[in-house]
Formats: sequence, structure tokens, C-alpha cells
Amino acid sequence: MLVKSSEFVISSVDVAKCPAPSLPEYAFIGRSNVGKSSLINMLVNKKELAHTSGKPGKTQLINHYLINGTWYLVDLPGYGYATIAKEKKHEFDVFVKKYILHRTNLLCLFVLIDIRLPMQSRDKEFMDWLGSKEVAFTMVFTKADKLNKTQTAKNLEAYTAEMLKTWEEMPRHFLTSSQKIEGRKEILGYISETNKVFVAPARF
Repeated sequence: MLVKSSEFVISSVDVAKCPAPSLPEYAFIGRSNVGKSSLINMLVNKKELAHTSGKPGKTQLINHYLINGTWYLVDLPGYGYATIAKEKKHEFDVFVKKYILHRTNLLCLFVLIDIRLPMQSRDKEFMDWLGSKEVAFTMVFTKADKLNKTQTAKNLEAYTAEMLKTWEEMPRHFLTSSQKIEGRKEILGYISETNKVFVAPARF
């Protein structure tokens, strides 16, 4: 897929105020410092589409971007140790989960994971919750450029072993590096193929 255009559409905290679900949609989520904004910018080949920050928890809204005029890319608030009040964290948790469970045109949720780290309990708990709700998701390992190939393969093997403790098989996954533009072709190719099966809701 060639990304020819990408534009910001709307920010919201209520799924009811998101754009009409007439186009296929893909959302990105992960712990607060996983490199989500950098990955999104790499995918669309635009440095400032999603704003990057050295401060975790920068994204605090559901942000919709229209890609090629044919599908939505959604930047969701991160989870983990963002420096915000507990009440605010709970608020994020509620409206993000509501979006995930009720957004009828959401074809896939990309769960971003730092390949450098061992499996984090927060990531595992979130993916297990997605599985219990039968939400389609794909694991996206970030920051692969920070490790050599041997260590990357070792860490990926460890993640697979950890997932297989509770899952019948390892979920679909992609290995990425925003710095080296790795994984872009694979993720956009997956989105392109998945778009072909999308059928817009009769009413929206």
C-alpha cells in the first residue's frame, strides 16, 4: 500500500462522537513509552502526524486520522505508568474500552510492545482481556533496532513461550523499527488485505 494522504479528523473521548463507521478502522495502543507516535508517523511517512513526546501519557484522546481517504488510523491513549492521577487513568480505561468494544468498524487493534523488555504483566493482562472479549488484535513489537538479530529472536521466542501458556497459538505479530523503517510494508500490506473484507454497517 502506498500512503498518498493522511490527515487529522477529530479527537474525542466518547465513541458516539467518533466519525461515522462507514470506513474500515485500525487502532494503535500500548504502554505509554512504547514508541506509538513514532510508529504511526513511520507508517504514514509523515513526521508530525502523531505528536511524539519524551513525557509518557501525551496522548489522552481518541485521535482519528483519515488515510488515503479510504480508512481510519486511530491513535489511542497509552496505558501503564503515565504520570496522571488515578481518577484520570480510570477515565481513560473506561472510554478506551468502550471504544474497543463498541466501535463497529474496528477491524484490528494493534497492540504495541517493546521487544527489548520481557513480557510485562500489563501487556499480558490487556491481551488476555481482548481475547476474552473476542476482539481482533495484532501484536506489534517496536524498537527492534535497539537489539541485534540474535537477541531479537531470543526475545521473540520468549514472548511466544509466554503467550502459549494461555493461548492456543501465538497471535499474528509484526517486528518493527521506526528508526530503520522496518515492518512498514508488512503492516500496510496487512491493512490493505483486511480492507478488502470490510462491509460498511447498514446504518451509521
